[in-house]
Amino acid sequence: MSAPARRRRSKASLWEPGLIPAPGSLLDWRDARHFDRWQDLPCVLCGAPTPMRSHYGEPVHKVCAEDWISANPTDARLGRFASDAKPKRVSDYDDHA
Repeated sequence: MSAPARRRRSKASLWEPGLIPAPGSLLDWRDARHFDRWQDLPCVLCGAPTPMRSHYGEPVHKVCAEDWISANPTDARLGRFASDAKPKRVSDYDDHA
């Protein structure tokens, strides 16, 4: 196992990730925590500046992450890039008598 892979696996996510999309599917990154309004950092995949962050805090464009999942379906199952967890709906808490 390479050093970057070892480092990535030991790093905890900043918030709970959801499901990993199938190759060719879109990531659901609706949570505002994916956006860093203060600083653009170089994307870990293409090198261009981006305000977007993965669940692990990696600077990455959403489209770059989706392309990476399509190109690396086996590695994608480890959860480097994942969609947001589905929020609980208010209707799920309907406990009226």
